[in-house]
Amino acid sequence: MTRATYRFRDYEISTDPSSPLPAHSAVCVTGEDSDCGAATSEEHATEDAVAEWIAEHSRDTGHDLYRKAITEYVRSVPGAWR
Repeated sequence: MTRATYRFRDYEISTDPSSPLPAHSAVCVTGEDSDCGAATSEEHATEDAVAEWIAEHSRDTGHDLYRKAITEYVRSVPGAWR
């Protein structure tokens, strides 16, 4: 019988300071049979710009359900063994 020993390690997860700022995006998922699919473009990288796009799309279409995402780069730095 083979035995195994497992050790756990702490990791520090933090935003990579050399990466671009977090990118915000949204997609309209309103619809019964299929999603609307309208989405923000690359120029909507800030949270305020995405919120403005959602408000305008809601005003123009009456749609009210969106999927919003924030994308950023992070680093995992190994810490002490436990």
